[in-house]
Amino acid sequence: MLPLDSAPLRSARAPGPWPLAGHLFRFGRDPLRFLGSLPAHGDLVEIRLAVQDVHVLCHPDLARRALADGRTFDRTGPVYDRIRADMGNGLATCAHTDHRRQRLLMQPAFRRDRLSHYAAVMQEEIAALADRWRPGQVIDVVEAMFALTTSIAVRTLFSSRVDESTAAGLRHCLDVFLRGSYTRVLLPFTTALPTPANRRFARALAQWRTYVGRVVADGRRRQSGPQDLLSSLLDARDDEQSGMNEQELADQIAVLVLAGAETTSAALAWSWHLLGAHPPAEEELLAEADAVLGGAVATWQDLPRLEHTDRVVREALRLYPPAWAIPRTVTRATELAGRTLPAGSTVLFSPYILHRRAGTFPDPDRFRPERWRPDPLSGRCPVSATDFFPFGAGATKCIGESFALTEASLALASLASRWRLRPVPGAGVRPAARSVLCPRTLPMRVVGRH
Repeated sequence: MLPLDSAPLRSARAPGPWPLAGHLFRFGRDPLRFLGSLPAHGDLVEIRLAVQDVHVLCHPDLARRALADGRTFDRTGPVYDRIRADMGNGLATCAHTDHRRQRLLMQPAFRRDRLSHYAAVMQEEIAALADRWRPGQVIDVVEAMFALTTSIAVRTLFSSRVDESTAAGLRHCLDVFLRGSYTRVLLPFTTALPTPANRRFARALAQWRTYVGRVVADGRRRQSGPQDLLSSLLDARDDEQSGMNEQELADQIAVLVLAGAETTSAALAWSWHLLGAHPPAEEELLAEADAVLGGAVATWQDLPRLEHTDRVVREALRLYPPAWAIPRTVTRATELAGRTLPAGSTVLFSPYILHRRAGTFPDPDRFRPERWRPDPLSGRCPVSATDFFPFGAGATKCIGESFALTEASLALASLASRWRLRPVPGAGVRPAARSVLCPRTLPMRVVGRH
């Protein structure tokens, strides 16, 4: 609901579509720049991607409405059909009709008491990474953070159920998925072509399903074992005391590992990049790590005192939200910004452009972790939680939000307590807007601190 003194929301068409292709070339060449240009034309802006019309929600009120009404704005239609064909019908990809049951089955695995157990696994993997780095070493932070978060995802999910060769195979499959899935959704007509990329994708998908099938079968054979995510999923029951079948388990595992690994690694990579470009914020992070950790690896109990670390992560998520473009399909005629959208219409909202609205976030393009500091009198954060969309909102808000924020804060503070990452002179950093928004590459030099 808009405030009473708000101006009416405006709808418009984006200028300059090409014959046949529409805005596809501009969107494909530089999607962030293209999407960032749309709010100047209205709050609901129609674009055309080849033969498909897409209505981009450029105002946070419209995004909140779409995310709150899963019946009208559903995860259905050709885009989600293609996503489910590759990733499965998991919690992050399922339609409204399946969502409540899946959420109920998944919720126990993400209770707070379970999260403290997962944090112990995170500590071990973070410590192992910190031990591998050497002074003067130049690393690609994107690759290093992805390796870290995939290891954490696999271990928290499967515990000791997989050997190192299987874990390495799972990580390889993830990398192939994430490189290919964006193109497959944007250009679906290319998926049937016998290209090397399509063959690699098909092999990785088959290998992934084989790995997961073996692990699930092994988990069912064991009546007792480590309390990992898989054990929680095996024990889960819905309202009718029914558990997940083999396909449901495989789909949930695929979504958990894919989403958990790449989104958190992207947030960490952007955090390091932004800190390297803003020395005062970096110095505050290092001072906090020294005061709280003293060179040790952060624990679950340390999190409440890692206040600046948390602010850095949230500000990185604001500027570079991993889920940068989220589509929905309109299931019944509805009115938005004075325009009636018929059933079957596609809407898209981009946290990237919503987080950079000057009317919502003062000085929106600047990295300012202090904007998340609570007001000393009221104790409230100046940033409204309802204007912050990195994990979505409403009933479909990411179930792993607390897991991701815990992992990112533990990793950032722990690594900063031992190492400083310095930008490599002359190395440009460009966003890669694929399935998840991350830097294309991020070379940084490792400098010892103690």
